[in-house]
Formats: sequence, C-alpha cells, structure tokens
Amino acid sequence: MKKDIHPTYYEKARAECACGTTFDIPATKEKINVEICSSCHPFYTGKEKLIDTAGKVEKFQARRTKAASVKAATKKTKK
Repeated sequence: MKKDIHPTYYEKARAECACGTTFDIPATKEKINVEICSSCHPFYTGKEKLIDTAGKVEKFQARRTKAASVKAATKKTKK
C-alpha cells in the first residue's frame, strides 16, 4: 500500500443510534451517528406492523366481483 493516501482506520469506532444504543465497530470515522439500529428496528424487535390502509383489499375484491357480474350480464344480453 502507498503511504499517506489511505484514511485512518479505527478498530473501535463509536457508533451511536438515535434510540440511545452505542456500540463499537471498525470504521474510517472515529464517531458515527445513525438513525436506526438492530436494537430499535421493527423487523429485529418483532414489532413490525402490516397496515391495510383504507381497506384496499376489500375494495379490490369488490371491483372484481362487480366486473364479473357485469361480464355475466353482457353475455346474457348478447344471446
């Protein structure tokens, strides 16, 4: 490696999360601030929520039912 062109490598850089958790990681910066970590991320904590906003599934099923009934009615009138 060439000398004096690489950044300083810190074996124990301090990483701080917005939730207050701190941990040491190897990095090229001495202190790192992150917004979310494995201690507060919903996927890792098991508090993940699935939201069906405004009943999208029900609206879709209603459209499919209506389309099927309209299609059946047009077939009857053509015969």
